[in-house]
Amino acid sequence: MARKRAIFEDVSDTSTPRTAPTTGVIDRHPKGARGAIRIWLMLLFALVCLMIVVGGMTRLTDSGLSITEWRPVTGSIPPLNAEMWQEEFEKYRQIDQYQLVNRGMTLDEFKIIYWWEWGHRQLGRVIGLVWGIGFLAFWLTKRIPTGWTPRLLMLGALGGVQGAIGWWMVASGLTEGMVAVASYRLAVHLGLAFVILGLIAWYTFLLNRPEAELIAARRAREGKLYSMSTGLMHFAFLQIILGALVAGIDAGRGYTDWPLMNGVFLPPELLAMQPLWMNFFENPATTQFIHRKAGYLLAIFALIAWLRGRKSSHSATRAAFNTMILIMGAQIALGIVTVMYGAPWQLGIAHQATAVLLWVVIIRARHLAQFPRFDSLRTKGATA
Repeated sequence: MARKRAIFEDVSDTSTPRTAPTTGVIDRHPKGARGAIRIWLMLLFALVCLMIVVGGMTRLTDSGLSITEWRPVTGSIPPLNAEMWQEEFEKYRQIDQYQLVNRGMTLDEFKIIYWWEWGHRQLGRVIGLVWGIGFLAFWLTKRIPTGWTPRLLMLGALGGVQGAIGWWMVASGLTEGMVAVASYRLAVHLGLAFVILGLIAWYTFLLNRPEAELIAARRAREGKLYSMSTGLMHFAFLQIILGALVAGIDAGRGYTDWPLMNGVFLPPELLAMQPLWMNFFENPATTQFIHRKAGYLLAIFALIAWLRGRKSSHSATRAAFNTMILIMGAQIALGIVTVMYGAPWQLGIAHQATAVLLWVVIIRARHLAQFPRFDSLRTKGATA
């Protein structure tokens, strides 16, 4: 028969063993090397950012056609003696960019543009190597969290596709009558770089928080704000593509007044090319006009999203949208200054780098709309 317990019985008796409270299923099972994978992704993120900047410099220095062959393995070895340098120079002298633009270029001048393109391609190989070594290490040691293997594999696959698209882009500039790469191929190449960068950023944000916290945060998602930030992300991506079309034909170096273009709202040569579709890829007036007007619409959309975001009940979300609108304003101002100064390489690179920053802060704001960070009572008390 069970012993009767006194009302004021001492409950500190340790004669009866107690079991520790158990956690939920989500927290009980290991999730793999989330922290280590996050660091690896951050390294890849930094390398892709550097790749975008180096790619911009390669374009601005007209270096992209200096290497006329695609050799994924042996191409990593640069010319090692005078004879090899002369051989590479002779290959370059056969294409129209040399014949029509750089005729008379010396070997020393050729080496400058060669090193830019070689460095750009070499950095691509480094990114592939960092991804390959990291993925194999995590996969072989079975430290990849459940469900993450396809995501990480996709990053590697997109990187491989990006390399092929890079050569597809360069090959367009090696054809007869071309002195630069095709603008639409440049836009595809740059666009995929931003897609890869965006995926790495999103995955890093996810891995920065425990899975249980993300599940709890998802229940508090701000649906309309998430939808608006998703639309803003897509609109910003479109503007990046339009900017690549402008850069591909050096359209930013013409029409250097603002807000008008050569003193008028609609330049008379806006649709002067035939067939009509060529204007959207080859006409400097058309590409810059569309890029400008899309920028105004993007700014309005960003302002509306910011007004919505600043009403969020989560301080981290509000801060993310405040950061977004500040970077958006800086990018618009920088774009105007870049055009008015005829797009020198310093401003061109700054404009492209700020586009990278803006892209990432938009994705971060979107992430926090989907997975809000809850304010602690201490934080609320401090801000009250």
